[in-house]
Amino acid sequence: MINQDNGPSRELVLTDGLSPAEVVLVHREALRVLRSNIDAAHLDAYSSDAWPPEVLHSYERALSLARQEVAGGTRSRRWDPGMGIDIDVRDDGQFEVLSDLAPYTIHAEGWRENQEVFSASDTGTSLWMAVTHEQEVELLSRLDALGIPSTALAVLPPKRRRAFITHARNGWRRWLK
Repeated sequence: MINQDNGPSRELVLTDGLSPAEVVLVHREALRVLRSNIDAAHLDAYSSDAWPPEVLHSYERALSLARQEVAGGTRSRRWDPGMGIDIDVRDDGQFEVLSDLAPYTIHAEGWRENQEVFSASDTGTSLWMAVTHEQEVELLSRLDALGIPSTALAVLPPKRRRAFITHARNGWRRWLK
């Protein structure tokens, strides 16, 4: 895969064996590392589980953003109010919404120049990202500082992404070997 700078990138996925708290941290650190690389992000304000109390303010803010899109004419009133909410990652408040909800949502994604670079789904159990070598080093360093092993992420083998995304969208929790 080639990134927006025409340099190589690797696709990483979340592995099994992490505690729920560690999964949340991996999602959030991945977004922090990728933030400057994301020019469009979308979030579904739905979860298969109850939203944790500590992110309810972000859930309410996400629904408010959707209402603002309707009022501004950029979103149809007929659309599901909780699906496909646009997030401006340059705005610290909106980025916080994405960071808070991505580990729990049924789907969140980040794009750079029409190429997906981040995808979280299945209420935190599925995470995919495309990172440069520098981003991967930074992410693994950040995770190490939090006590999360580098084995929390695995390199997605070539040609596996399509199967991974298809399985994730069909509710399957991980790509198959």
